[in-house]
Amino acid sequence: MKLGVICDGISRDLDHALTVMSEFDLEYAELQFVWDKEVGDHDVQEIAKIKDLLEKHNKPVSCLSRHIFAGMTTQNKPGDADHVRHMEALKRVIDMAHQLGSPLVRIMTSKKEQILWGHHGAEKWNVAKGAWDSLPPLIAPAVELARAEGVQLVVETGNGTMVNSNYTACKLIDELDAKDVLKVLWDPGNNCWCHELAYPDGFETVKDGYLGHLHIKDVLVDTPKATLEVREMGTGQLAPLFAPMAQALRDNSYDGVISFESVYHTGDGDFENGFRKCVDLFKTHFA
Repeated sequence: MKLGVICDGISRDLDHALTVMSEFDLEYAELQFVWDKEVGDHDVQEIAKIKDLLEKHNKPVSCLSRHIFAGMTTQNKPGDADHVRHMEALKRVIDMAHQLGSPLVRIMTSKKEQILWGHHGAEKWNVAKGAWDSLPPLIAPAVELARAEGVQLVVETGNGTMVNSNYTACKLIDELDAKDVLKVLWDPGNNCWCHELAYPDGFETVKDGYLGHLHIKDVLVDTPKATLEVREMGTGQLAPLFAPMAQALRDNSYDGVISFESVYHTGDGDFENGFRKCVDLFKTHFA
């Protein structure tokens, strides 16, 4: 399968990150933060330098991953100041994607309301009424922009966002009738927080044309204690699921990229060292 890494998980020094990628034969570069800026904030000269470095190291871009729509709430409306700011950023990222040849642009969703639907009384007393209904109108202009620009969007299953599971991601895509231009960026580590089992449940939800990209890391969640621990790969709660997930992706002829998300360190804050401790097992499962 096609393997890559979110580069700033190794280093925001792109030249160094790409050098380390080559050391481990990872092909696809996912860009999020480069130097001191998030993608979409680089100027013309900086984008040209990024392009030169990618060509120097022979690394195609898999995805440009800005936190589009992250931090918005159910109070936001299409066309308000926050929404306009995010849409302008999206336009800049799409322009950067065209220049770098990135096939995908990531978006996020607004802040999570915990209970979106309910029955037998919960619909009256527990549901955050109208919370979900506020989301599709915020995302619809991004879908139309992507269609016009000829790019593919992927919506990440995020911690603390309205789309925090493969179920909610697919529901959003269906409600927008956007399967042609909006896919799921599946992060099974993030989905652990809402207790969506990565395999078989998560995979089965997205296998029929919804899956566009993957992020892989290992975690241990304690939802009652509101605590998340990133674990060395193979020591968290996803450890027994990586192998069947990978085989299911192969059996389903998944042809997208799988990015390792290097967000683990041993306690010293050294994320490159954390990457080095995890990458071989990542490759063992997904190569």
